Parts: sequence; C-alpha cells; structure tokens
Amino acid sequence: MSNRHLLIIAHGSRRQASNDEVRQLGERVSEIRGAGIAQVAVAFLELAEPGIPEALARCAAQGAEEIIVFPYFLAAGTHVANDIPEALTEFSAKQPQIKLHLTSHLGASATLAQTILDVASQPG
Repeated sequence: MSNRHLLIIAHGSRRQASNDEVRQLGERVSEIRGAGIAQVAVAFLELAEPGIPEALARCAAQGAEEIIVFPYFLAAGTHVANDIPEALTEFSAKQPQIKLHLTSHLGASATLAQTILDVASQPG
C-alpha cells in the first residue's frame, strides 16, 4: 500500500479559535481514518500556519507517495478554482514523484444537504 496522506485545506482566519477548530477537525478525521490514509494534516490558504506549500512539504518529508487534497470550502470561488490548483501545480513541479489528487470542495458533497438537515434537527 502506498503512503497516502490527506491534506485538508481551509481558508484561515485572523481569529485563532477558528483556525484551532480546523486543526481539531483534522485530529478527529485522523482518529477515524481508515487504513488507506497514513496521515492527516491541515493547511491554510492565508492568515494562519501552516500554509499550503509548508504542509505539502511536510507530507513529502513524512514519506507521502500520494497526497489527497480536500478543499474545506463551501463554494467554488477563486480560492477553490484557482489558488489551490496553482499551489498544487507549483508543488508538483518541485516534487513530481508525489501523486496529488484534488477532491471536490466540501460544498459539492452529495451528502452535505443531509448533514445540514441532521444538524438542524438536533436540539440547541
């Protein structure tokens, strides 16, 4: 089995608690990940660390052969459509031996509508 990593990319915030919330999500995903994912990491597009280049470099240093990149964004704005793919292209030019797979962004998930209804139906 290859050494597959999952990199969750969020926007980043000036509010530290928001960035910590994303880091905690990464930890929860890591706790429930299956055998097909060796490591789970988070990165931020701006305003928080690590940035995308640093997080990709860390995955490479940890022996990643493949990195699955998950944009933790609700809509396919400029960051999803341009900025993240550009960062991946730059990384691939430096590390062509590492396979990158960019998933759909969170908002495109077929299960998101049901998740919203599930959360909305829970008491306060």
